[in-house]
Amino acid sequence: MEKIKFVIITGLSGAGKTQAVRALEDLGFFCVDNLPPTLIPKFAELCAQSEGKISKIALVIDIRGGQFFGDLFDSLEHLEETGFVYQILFLEAADETLVRRFKETRRRHPLAPHGRLLDGITAERKQLEELRGRAHRIIDTSELTPNQLRDEIMSFFAEDAEIDRLGITFVSFGFKYGLPLDADLVFDVRFLPNPHYVESLRPLPGTDAAVKEYVTKWSITGKFIEKSFGLLDFLLPHYLNEGKTTLTIAIGCTGGKHRSVVVAEKLKEMLQEKGYEAVAEHRDVAKRSTGVGEQ
Repeated sequence: MEKIKFVIITGLSGAGKTQAVRALEDLGFFCVDNLPPTLIPKFAELCAQSEGKISKIALVIDIRGGQFFGDLFDSLEHLEETGFVYQILFLEAADETLVRRFKETRRRHPLAPHGRLLDGITAERKQLEELRGRAHRIIDTSELTPNQLRDEIMSFFAEDAEIDRLGITFVSFGFKYGLPLDADLVFDVRFLPNPHYVESLRPLPGTDAAVKEYVTKWSITGKFIEKSFGLLDFLLPHYLNEGKTTLTIAIGCTGGKHRSVVVAEKLKEMLQEKGYEAVAEHRDVAKRSTGVGEQ
């Protein structure tokens, strides 16, 4: 029974359940929209008899079920008793956002087909209070675009094989040229031994083998890379769980030509070995030095 993964998609009308279904379909879920809650136990039994052909199921259960909606908690209790594991994904949004979406689509609210839209939203929010309290995951879609909601859902429900959905970009840079505007994390490596003071290495970029050998031969460089990787190895799964899809890590030295390039490339390689989708960009490596000790 535990091999079947159940996701109950619910929440306020207009909060994005359709986008949620599409995202889960892309992850291989068998999705059913507006299934009467009283049929959930029977549906689960049928899936269990599929001999592994259906292992991930997403059901949209919401206020459209009318008089059958009250059967939801009994059905969920039945699932627990028979050994099925489920998660509840609850989508919500601010009243003004829901009003705007209904007006844009010219749809009627299920609880206010002939009355004021805001009355229907208020009534629905009240009826869903208990279900919201039992949700495993709540997403407020007020400020999310459809693509952002999709990315959040896919990040949360993706299997381990989907780990590369977090796109990681290392950007080496020179502090003298300013911080990258889109950096999420910034590491300062200006304390590392500087190839700029080695005449034969000064004109070479950090991608050159000789520069890389010089920077990495020092024990302090190895310790820094080891500790930085340990921090990232801890942080990245938590970023994934929170629905983050892109991460920009800036590595800076004085001029962005030597040390930052070497460290960015090394950390990129280490994360790639862990299965992450990681790339490196070197913003300032081609800029010309204008003074002593600037790299």
